[in-house]
Formats: sequence, C-alpha cells, structure tokens
Amino acid sequence: MSQDIEALQAALREFAREREWGQFHSPKNLAAALSVESAELLEHFQWLTEAQSRDLPGDKREQVAEELADVLIYVLQLADKLGIDPVDAAWRKMEANGRKYPVERAKGRITKYTEL
Repeated sequence: MSQDIEALQAALREFAREREWGQFHSPKNLAAALSVESAELLEHFQWLTEAQSRDLPGDKREQVAEELADVLIYVLQLADKLGIDPVDAAWRKMEANGRKYPVERAKGRITKYTEL
C-alpha cells in the first residue's frame, strides 16, 4: 500500500481515537457516511451542463475538493476497518474491468460489458 495512504489511515485512526469515535465507526456506519458524502459531492453537479461540470469556478472547485476529501476519508476508514488495501483492490478492479471491457469491443462505447 502507498505510504501516503498508510500515513493518512494512521492519522485518521488517531483522530478518531482522540475523540473516542471508534465506537461509532462500524463498517455499516462508515458505508452509510460514505453514501451521504457521495451524495453531497453529487449535489455540486446537479443541474450543471456537461460543459459547466468540466469548468468549475474556483469557489465551487474548492467545495468539490472538500466533498472529495470527505469521500476519500470514509473510503480509507472503511478499508482500514475491514483490513482491505484500497490501492490493491483498485488495481485488481482495473484488471477485472480490462477483461470485461476489452479495448477492441468497448472503445468509444458506454455499453455494459454484458451487452458488448
């Protein structure tokens, strides 16, 4: 696992320990919090056009960065609680997606792999 991610997970563990929040950080609660934060991230893009979503003004971009941080924090805390290496899991998922969506069949298409 990346040293940056391990360091961040350790800092998140310590942050929660100092506040005695570990009692609340069950996998179920962390997954629920992740869902909420993901929705808050999505809210920033609601009603924007595709072009607008690609060119956020500075203040909106900073708000999106804060929501992305919240999502990342909950992902890392959940992975930590479950003993999952998120970087390894992501690489394995990329490999699986490569098999599901071979370039020659998926390039330029949004079709689900079961329909390629």
